[in-house]
Amino acid sequence: MLMPPFELHSPKSIEDACEKAAELLADGQEFDWISGGTDLIPNYKWHINSKPHVISLANITGLDTITMTEIGCMARLHDISESDMAHPLVASAAGKVASALIRRNATLGGNLCLDTRCFWFNQSEEWRSSIDWCHKCDCGTGADCRVIPNQNDLCVATYQGDVAPTIMVLGGKVHLIGPNGLRVVDICEFYQLDGMKKNSLEQGEFLLKITFPDDISSWVGSYHKLRVRESWDFPEAGVAAAWKTDDRSTLRVATTALESIPRRHDEQVEQAQGDIKQLAQLIFKTVKPVNNTSLPPRYRRNMIKVLVKRACSE
Repeated sequence: MLMPPFELHSPKSIEDACEKAAELLADGQEFDWISGGTDLIPNYKWHINSKPHVISLANITGLDTITMTEIGCMARLHDISESDMAHPLVASAAGKVASALIRRNATLGGNLCLDTRCFWFNQSEEWRSSIDWCHKCDCGTGADCRVIPNQNDLCVATYQGDVAPTIMVLGGKVHLIGPNGLRVVDICEFYQLDGMKKNSLEQGEFLLKITFPDDISSWVGSYHKLRVRESWDFPEAGVAAAWKTDDRSTLRVATTALESIPRRHDEQVEQAQGDIKQLAQLIFKTVKPVNNTSLPPRYRRNMIKVLVKRACSE
């Protein structure tokens, strides 16, 4: 498919990137950030919400740091998965993203800011126009949601990133920077329950890095995902669990690929009081997947009980 025309900007520093974003915003121009491009470029080829300007972070040095307490937004998922410095839980999730070829280009920032996906949205422009537009990409038509008809207030496209739930259970924070400066947000507060808004990034901002608490090395855990094939596919459901070594009372559990956001289930963990079977049932009752991914929502929801038990059993 032909790529729509756009102007590529390649700043050399974080300051230059913020200045370019401010300049485009002042001119009333729309733009996207690009890191690895493994999600953005295919969307542009399908003419999905393409913008006239794209700002690349590829030439900015110092954004690919990988340590136990900090990971930069441009760190490649392959490098994270192979690193002895990254927390094993984050490395495990990074190693389960897509295929080896994609992981060598895909970045942490891109995976955390992954666009939500839906049957009615992630199709070619010709396919979408032939059946009328959906709420997420209505092209000014005011189209209704194709997944849940008769409502066009909320987009229910599904977030299908792998790494976010592992960062949630490890207590990570996202560092965001833009023309208005730097701000730090708990990752559980970063995502917003709307398939179009997706997260709390403000105009001109990009995700700079992730930081973890100083005691992260004392936490252990695991990540399990459901997908159609053992490589390439986005998760149809995923569960991350983490706890401090020899202290199961610190258990945290988070899910992904079931709603428009990944979610940490602190309330359900507290109610279960260490009973993993009950915890699995409580999370099963909480999540509400919809019919907009490859596998039916009833199966994905039932599999959550299995994935919770597997993640916590380790």
